Amino acid sequence: MKKVLGMGNALTDILLQISNDEVLNKLNLPKGSMQLVDEGKSEEILSLLTETTPVMATGGSASNTINGIACLGGVAGFIGKVGRDSVGEFFKRDMLNNGVMPHIELSNTKSGNCTVLVSADGERTLCTFLGAACEISASDLRMDMFQGYDIFHIEGYLVQNHDLIRTAVKMAKQAGLIVSVDLASYNVVEANLEFLNEMISDYVDIVFANEEEARAFTGKEPEEALIHISDHCDIAVVKIGKEGSYIKSESTNVKVLPRLANCIDTTGAGDLYAAGFLYGLACDYNHELCGKIGSLVSGKVVEVIGAKMSDKVWGQIHDEIKRML
Repeated sequence: MKKVLGMGNALTDILLQISNDEVLNKLNLPKGSMQLVDEGKSEEILSLLTETTPVMATGGSASNTINGIACLGGVAGFIGKVGRDSVGEFFKRDMLNNGVMPHIELSNTKSGNCTVLVSADGERTLCTFLGAACEISASDLRMDMFQGYDIFHIEGYLVQNHDLIRTAVKMAKQAGLIVSVDLASYNVVEANLEFLNEMISDYVDIVFANEEEARAFTGKEPEEALIHISDHCDIAVVKIGKEGSYIKSESTNVKVLPRLANCIDTTGAGDLYAAGFLYGLACDYNHELCGKIGSLVSGKVVEVIGAKMSDKVWGQIHDEIKRML
């Protein structure tokens, strides 16, 4: 089985149940929003919720993908940066517990986290403090990090750091790895369009995009965007939510139907699709089957709160994959 290495923002999700929305008003947080906060705001939020027991889980786009690959039975590692604190220790320990090899650099800045305030009606308000996570730089990378892996997966949220990405993909190619990127956010794509075009054409083998990201990258609707993206890489995947996904490569041009799901939270759906697809690729399955596994895993994760699933759900996923083979 091929081994997958990921690189992304090393964030820890801190989930807190709130009995009413008064705290949101006190903190001036629009209900259901996602916004970046500084260290002071992050500490203020936690200080007002000392009576609530937090639930912690590793997060971040590439981290979710890599953890998903490990839970599927794949061999995976992760490059990121955390602080020298209890949250950073939790991130590394959780990675190890999930079977992921952490290649974690340390910072004196506090670890990045995403405080998730869950209202009584299930609505989630997200406050992200990037902290040490966004400090990962080209100077943190070493060739030995890439040795022994076959596929290198990058989350698009890092694309704004051109020097980091350029150094990482060059090292990955020098080590003989296939390079995969998830475009992650249409506004990041718009802000880095020239760099993305250059990087994808020169170094990237696999591109994952949802329809908004594909439109931002190509100016085209999903099917035409798929063709455009596939002209610049070996495998193009455009996800179209409840409508499924399109996959195009030299050997494949298919639409994969979505898995019917009782959707309650779309957090991590794209990340887990990539996990299923890359796991299939690591097993040398054909691209259509890779897409079906991606659809299965993403369909399962939207049925739970957050991007983590129980051992029972992963057991169901393993059983369904066996039936696909």
